[in-house]
Amino acid sequence: MSTLDTRTDEYEAFCSGVQRLTGVDLLQYKRGQMERRIATFAQRRGAHGLLDYLRRLDASREELGEFLDRVTINVSQLWRNPEQWERLEGIVRELAQRGWIRAWSAGCSYGAEAYTLAAICRDAVPTCRLEILGTDIDARMIERARAGGFSEADARTAPPAALRRWFEPDGGGWRAGPALRTVVRFQAGDLLRDRVPSGAYDLVLCRNVVIYFTDPVREDLHKRLAESLRPGGYLVIGSTERVTSPAGFGLSPIHPFIYRKG
Repeated sequence: MSTLDTRTDEYEAFCSGVQRLTGVDLLQYKRGQMERRIATFAQRRGAHGLLDYLRRLDASREELGEFLDRVTINVSQLWRNPEQWERLEGIVRELAQRGWIRAWSAGCSYGAEAYTLAAICRDAVPTCRLEILGTDIDARMIERARAGGFSEADARTAPPAALRRWFEPDGGGWRAGPALRTVVRFQAGDLLRDRVPSGAYDLVLCRNVVIYFTDPVREDLHKRLAESLRPGGYLVIGSTERVTSPAGFGLSPIHPFIYRKG
């Protein structure tokens, strides 16, 4: 067996072990980028190869948590990418004409996006009925999201007035206030495996989630996210991402990162 074949087998065995431990299927991600990233991280942690690192992950919950933070890219903040939220205010007002906005923050990490959306909606359409679901594959992030706590760094791009209006000071940071917490709920979920309800949402945010997925996985996810929208609903993706074939999914681009269904 060649060196390449041995390395290939080791990586696939590592991915299989990680899926057993966490439910995360690393083979759905772009191979080259993910393998290099994991190998570098394992080396920095003092592991002698991926299988040695897998044994460490199996033996230590703390080590496994550090690894998950590395591969699931739990990077977020309140009002992240402010230019997107400015455009979303107009969309929210349009959707509010239906009398009810049901939204999904897909890949919500520790909840900053979901709570920001709730604050935007409460400012733009204060009397509209609102329901926001945040989902993430990492159960630890869901626990953090439910707690609703954020650091000063998490709030660095938040408009000061909106931050004070909807969040409460909390030990040097901020905590989502009752008006937000009553309209936002969180649950663990795997975007690549769970069944997506058809026509359930008016607005779906899936930002900065798919950049490391393989092309077929990314396209299948975008297709299912589009199916989850009601006619006239909107899909919002990351500012550096794109839907390759939006028309095939019944979507029309209205901005480089915003698509409308129907």
